[in-house]
Amino acid sequence: MYNPAVTVKRIDVLIRILNGRKFMINPNAVRAYSSDGKITIGNVSKDISSPKKIEYVPKKYLITEDLQLKSLSQSTLRNLRWMMQKDILGQDMFLLGRPGPSRRKVALQYLELTQREIEYVALSRDTTEADLKQRREIQSSTAKYFDQSAVRAAIEGRVLVLEGIEKAERNVLPVLNNLLENREMHLEDGRFLIPASRYDKLLKEHGPEEVSRWRLVRVDENFRVIALGLPVPKYSGQPLDPPLRSRFQARDVATVGYGEHLSSLKDDAPQVDTRKLEQVLSAAYALISPELQQISLPDFPVDNLYAAALILERNQEIPIHKLLYILYPYNTFLSRDHIKNVEAVLHNLNIDTKPKWNISLRGIELTENQAVVNMDINGKVSQFGVACGGRKSKSEMRGFVKTEYQALLLNELLLSHSVGDFCVVGPKGCGKSLLVSQLAALLGYTIEPIVLYQDMTARDLIQQRTTLDNGDTVWKNSALVEAALKGHLAVLDGLHRIHASTLAVLHRLVHDRELQLHDGTRLLRHDRYDELVSSGLTQQELEESGVKRIHPAFRIVALAEPPVIGTGQQWLSPEILSLFLFHDMRNLSKDEEIFIIKSLYGDISNPLHSIIDLADQLRKSEDSTLKNLSSSLSTRQLLRIASRMAKYPADSSYETVQRTFLAKFLPNLARRALDSASQKIGIEPPSKFGIFNREPKKIECSVKNGILTIGNTSTDIFKTEALTKVPDILFYDVPQHMRLLEWLLQDFLLGNHLLLVGNQGVGKNKIADRLLQLLNRPREYIQLHRDTTVQSLTVQPTVRDGIVIYEDSPLVKAVKYGHVLVVDEADKAPTHVTCILKTLVENGEMILSDGRRIVPKDMLESSGGNVSSFIPVHEDFRMIVLANRPGFPFLGNDFFASLGDLFSCHAVDNPSIDSELELLRSYGPDVPQDIMKKLVQAFAQLRNMADQGQLTYPYSTRELVNIVKHLQKYPEEDIATAIGNVFDFDRYSKDMADALLEVLHSSGLPTEGVLDGRSKEALKKLQMTIERTSGKDVSSPKHGKEDPDNQPHVGGNTWAGGTGGRDTAGLGGKGGPYRLDKGHDVHQLSDAEKDDVPEHVKKAAREMNRKAFEERLKEIKMSEYDAKLYGQFLRAVQPQIGALRGVLAELQAKKKERQWSRHQTSGELDDGKIIEGLTGERSIYRRRTEQEPPPGSPPDKPKRLRLVLDVSGSMYRFNSYDGRLERSMEAVVLLTEALKGYEARIRYDMYAHSGEEHALELVRVDRPPENEKKRLQIIRTMHAHAQFCWSGDNTLPATKHAISTLANEDADEAIVLILSDANLRRYGIPPEHLGTILTSDPRVQAHVIFIGSLGDEANTLLRKLPVGHAHVCMEVASLPHIMQQIFASSLLQNT
Repeated sequence: MYNPAVTVKRIDVLIRILNGRKFMINPNAVRAYSSDGKITIGNVSKDISSPKKIEYVPKKYLITEDLQLKSLSQSTLRNLRWMMQKDILGQDMFLLGRPGPSRRKVALQYLELTQREIEYVALSRDTTEADLKQRREIQSSTAKYFDQSAVRAAIEGRVLVLEGIEKAERNVLPVLNNLLENREMHLEDGRFLIPASRYDKLLKEHGPEEVSRWRLVRVDENFRVIALGLPVPKYSGQPLDPPLRSRFQARDVATVGYGEHLSSLKDDAPQVDTRKLEQVLSAAYALISPELQQISLPDFPVDNLYAAALILERNQEIPIHKLLYILYPYNTFLSRDHIKNVEAVLHNLNIDTKPKWNISLRGIELTENQAVVNMDINGKVSQFGVACGGRKSKSEMRGFVKTEYQALLLNELLLSHSVGDFCVVGPKGCGKSLLVSQLAALLGYTIEPIVLYQDMTARDLIQQRTTLDNGDTVWKNSALVEAALKGHLAVLDGLHRIHASTLAVLHRLVHDRELQLHDGTRLLRHDRYDELVSSGLTQQELEESGVKRIHPAFRIVALAEPPVIGTGQQWLSPEILSLFLFHDMRNLSKDEEIFIIKSLYGDISNPLHSIIDLADQLRKSEDSTLKNLSSSLSTRQLLRIASRMAKYPADSSYETVQRTFLAKFLPNLARRALDSASQKIGIEPPSKFGIFNREPKKIECSVKNGILTIGNTSTDIFKTEALTKVPDILFYDVPQHMRLLEWLLQDFLLGNHLLLVGNQGVGKNKIADRLLQLLNRPREYIQLHRDTTVQSLTVQPTVRDGIVIYEDSPLVKAVKYGHVLVVDEADKAPTHVTCILKTLVENGEMILSDGRRIVPKDMLESSGGNVSSFIPVHEDFRMIVLANRPGFPFLGNDFFASLGDLFSCHAVDNPSIDSELELLRSYGPDVPQDIMKKLVQAFAQLRNMADQGQLTYPYSTRELVNIVKHLQKYPEEDIATAIGNVFDFDRYSKDMADALLEVLHSSGLPTEGVLDGRSKEALKKLQMTIERTSGKDVSSPKHGKEDPDNQPHVGGNTWAGGTGGRDTAGLGGKGGPYRLDKGHDVHQLSDAEKDDVPEHVKKAAREMNRKAFEERLKEIKMSEYDAKLYGQFLRAVQPQIGALRGVLAELQAKKKERQWSRHQTSGELDDGKIIEGLTGERSIYRRRTEQEPPPGSPPDKPKRLRLVLDVSGSMYRFNSYDGRLERSMEAVVLLTEALKGYEARIRYDMYAHSGEEHALELVRVDRPPENEKKRLQIIRTMHAHAQFCWSGDNTLPATKHAISTLANEDADEAIVLILSDANLRRYGIPPEHLGTILTSDPRVQAHVIFIGSLGDEANTLLRKLPVGHAHVCMEVASLPHIMQQIFASSLLQNT
C-alpha cells in the first residue's frame, strides 16, 4: 500500500545526503574534448568533417570554451559517448525517456558536436508515406516528384531525426524498414536507393552512364536515423512495430540526477537563491519518484525547471508553491486523492501550500526590442525584461474594466511571458481571451488568433497547400508560422479540443524555437540565425537554403478549458505539461462581476441582482447538477444580460433565467434543481407570465413610414438591393410568437447573435424568417449535418481548369455583405466543427483555410496578416442559429452546452392553447371550432406526457397544422383519417398506441380506425380496395430449419426466425407456432392476412405454442404458477421497460456512430486533399469507419448502478394500505428486464435493508439474473424478508454503505437508487442526516425514492432533502417512470 508520508521521508533523507556533498560527480568519469577534425568522449573518438551546408547543422545546443565542452552534465556526456559508439558502428538509434525536450536536446547536441546536418520530421497521426519519401508537386502543368526528409537525408548523408514514433499511425513507418536495414528504398519516380558500398562497386564495374541508366542513387555512408519516442505502454501511443524496433539500438535518456540538475540550473541562473532552488528541485524530484509513479501520478515536467529558475532569479520573493504550481497546476487535472498526495509531499518538504501572494505592477517601459517591467512581489520590487510587439502605442481595450483579480492574473502572465510560452486554463466565458488581449495591448503585440478543432491536422497548424494562377502547387504559411516570422502573439484557442498527436509539430517550436516546414523551409531561433549571418553567410544565401529567422518577440499563448476529472484520457497529459507554463483562471466572483456591470451599465436593478446571486449560488454549490448548470451563467452571459436589461428593463428576472438556461429543455431533475435554487433567491414566476403561461395583452406588429414596431420596440426598416434574399413567407401573427419576436428584435438591435432552440415543428425557421422579413434583411442560409466539415462551413476548395479556387460559403458571404446568416440544424454537426464559430462570434475574427482573414473594421490596423487578405466584418452581419433541443429523443450534439453562452438564447416552444387555436383558425377557417379545440387539448396532453418522459416523441404544432390543412381541404373526410396521417407512425408500438388512444378518447376525438385498421367511414368512401396477400396458403405449423449463418429470411416457410413468412416460428408472418426473434428487421404481414388462417392450422399453432412454453419452463425449472405470478409483475411495468430500453438503445447507437478515416485509397474525396489529387496521389479519400479508441487510452468503463431496496417490516405491514412492497418488487422487474442485454454497458447489483440487515445482497454485480425464474426468486426473497424480519430501520447505514463502496469502484459513472418508505420519523432519524449522506461523495449520484407514506410524511421529507436527489412515488405506475427519468437523465448528462 502506498504511503506518501513514508516516501517523502525517504526522499528527504536522500536530498539531505545529496545537499551535503559539494561535488556531486567525479569530473574524471567521462571527459570530452574536441580538436580540428576529431572529437573524443572518454575513450571513444570520431573524425569530424566539414558540413556542406553549415546552416543545416544544429547551433547553440553546446557551449565550448578553449576546446573544452562546458555546461554538459556527466549523464549527457555518457549519452553522447553511447551515440558516438553507435554512429561509428553505422547503427540507427532510438532515444527513449520522459516527455519533454531532453531526448531531442541530446540528439541535437550530438549533431552539433559531430557537425552533422539534420533533417527533422515531427510525426503525427496525419503523417503519410509522401511526407517521408517523395511528394508530387505540379510545376509548369507537369507533376514532378520532390524528395522529402528521409530521402534527402539518405542521399546527402544527413541525420534523419524522427520525433514522436508512438504518434504515427500503424503501417506508416514500415516504409522505412528497408532503408534502415539495408539502406535501400524504391522511390515513386522510378529511382532506387542503394547502399554506398554497393553503388561504388557497380560504378567501378559498369561506369557512371550505365549506373545512371539503371536510375540508381547512392545512399551516403554517413546517413543515420535517430528516432525519439516515449515508452509505450507507460505513456499513450502506438506500440512499436516489432520489425521496426529490431532495426534500432535503444537508450533510455533518463532524467538528469538531482545534483547535476542543481548545478546546471545554478549556471543558467547564477543570481538565484540556492536554498529556494533546492526546494523547487526537491519537490519536483519527489513527485517523479518511483513510489509516486506507482499511483499513476502524471509526470512533473522536470525540464521546465529551467524556466522556474529564471523566474526565481528575477523575482526572488515569489513563493515556492506559486512557482511549482505554474509548472504543475495539480488542482486543475488531478483527482482529489492525487491532490492530497501532492500536498502531502509539499507539506513534508516544508513548502507552504497557501503562501502570502501580493503582486502588483509598478510600471512598464517599452524600449526598442523589449519592455522593462517593474513588479512588486510581497513588498519587494524587482525589474525584468519581457518581449514586446512592434506596436509602440500602448492601447487600453475598449469596454475593458479591470478588476483586482484580473490585474493579479495579468501580472502573473507577465512573469511567465518573461521566460516562455504559457497556457491559460479556465471555464468557458470567464474572460481568458479578453485577458490575453489586454496583455497584447499592454505590450504592443499583434494577435494571431488560431482556433484549434478536433479534426485539425498537423499540416493545418503550419502550412497549407494551394495553387498559383498558373496551376503550380505551392505551400502557404499558416497564421502560426506568420506569427513566428513577424514576432506576433499566436493565440491557440481550444487546446483541450485538438488531438494530442497534432500538437507534436509544436514541440520543437516551443522548446527550441526551431521548425522544419513541409516545403523544406527551416525556421531558426533569432540568435542561431544571427550567428550564421555573423559567420559569413549572407541573408540571400540563407533564403536560398530555405532558412528563415524566428522573430525574438514571437510567443505562443494557449487557451483551454479545464479537463473533466475521471472521464478517461485527459488532454492535460505529461507531454502538454512539458510545453507550457500554466495559469488557472476562475470565473469572476460575485463582487467582481457587480463592479464590472456597474462600471459598464450603471446601477444594477433588482432583477439583475437576483440573476447575479443565482450565478454565485450555482458556482459555489457542492451539488454536481447545479455546478454543471452554472456554465450557462458565465461572466460573458451575465454581461449580455446586463446590457439587455440596461436598454430594455424587465420587471422580473424569471423569464430571463428560464431563457438563459433553456429551462424548458433541461432534464427534469436539473429543471427542478434550478427552480428550487431560483426560488431560494426570490426568482419566482411572475403573476403575469407572458410567454410562459397566461397570454399577456396582445402585441401589435406594424410597419409605417419605413419603421417596424413590434410591441414597444421600434426600428428602421433595412434598405437593401438584395431583395431576392429577403425571406417572403406565410406567417400568422399569434400572441406567443409576437412576444418572442419582440424579444428577438430587442436582442438583434443590441447587436447580439441569436440561438433558437426547440423541438421539431415548433416554428424556429418560420420565426427567424418572419423577423428578417419584417426587418427587410437579406438572409444567407446554411444547413449543417453529420458530415459538415470546417471547410464546408467556411470556404470550400474546388478545382477549375487545374487551379484550386476557394468558393465562399454562406457564412463568408454574410460577413462580407452584411447579411444575416441562418445556421439551421446546428446540433447535427459535430461540436468540434461548429466551435470554429467561437472567435467569429466573440471577437468578429476568423482565419479561413485559404489564408484570408475575417477582421472587425476597428481592428484592421492592429490585426496580423496582409491587408489584401482581409475581409472586413460588415457592421450589419448577424447570425441566427437554429437547433433542436438537447437530449433524448433528438440525441444531436449539444450545441447549446458548447457555444450557448456566446449567443442570446431563446427556447421556442409549442404555442399555448389559445395561441395554437388562433394559429389553427388561420389555417382552417372552415374547420369546426369544437374539433380544433379537441385536437389542441389532445396535443397539449401528448406534449405534457412527452415532457414527463411517458412518450418518446414530442408532438408538435407542425403536425396539428397538417391535420387542420387536411380537414380544410377535404371537409367531407372523417377526422379519424386526418388524425391517422400523424399517428400511423405509432401503429406498431402497442404501448404507444394504447397511450395515444387513451388521450384521444379522453379528448373526445374518435379512436375507431386511428391506430388499428381504418374507420368504417373511411372504408365506405373508398371506391377501390386492393388487398395485398402473399398468395400462399398455410399448411402446418413447424419450428423451421436453423440457419447456421443466421442470415435474414423474408417470406417463405423454410427457416426458423424468418419474418413475414408462414408456418415457421418467426416474427410478422402467419400460421407459425410461436414468435422467434433472431435479431433481424421485421417484415410484417397485415392483420387481415394473419387472420386469414384456417381454424385447424390456428389450433395446431396454439398447441405447438403451449408445448414450447412448457419446454421453456422446464428448461429454467419454473412452474406454470410461477410463470403466471411473474407475468403479473412484468405486465405492470411492460410499457416502462420498453421506454427505458428505447433510451438505452439510442444511447448505444450514438456511442457507436462511425467516424471519418482519412488517407484512404477509396471512398469520398477528402476536401483537404484536393491538391494531392491534382498531383496524382492515391490516398486522397476518406471513409466512415468504426472509430477505434486512441492508442493507450483506457478501455471504456461501464456505468455502475446500485439499487438499494427497503424490505423492512413496515413495507410488509403497510403494503395492503398503499402497495409499497409490490411497487419495490415491480421496480426490480423493471430494472432486470430493461437491462437485459446491456450488462456490459451498465453493470448493476441490488442490496436490501431492514431492521436486522443493512446490506443484504440480492443480486451480485457479476451475476445478473439470467432468466424469469431467477428474477422471480429475487422478488420472493424481498417479500419473505419483509414478512419475517425484526422491526427497525437501517436506511442511513444502508445508504452510507451503498455510496461509499460504490465510490471506490473504477466506473465511468456511479448511480445509487435507494427505495424506502418515509418512516424515518418513527425511528428518530433526522432527514438532514440522510441528505448529507446522499451528497457525501461527488463520484456517486445518489437518489432516494419514497414509495410509501402515512399522511404527508413523504412530502415533508422531500422539502428537507437536497433538490433533485429525493422523489415521492405514491402510485404504482409512477415508480418505474421516476426511475426511468433518473436513469435516462443521468445517462444523457454524461454521454
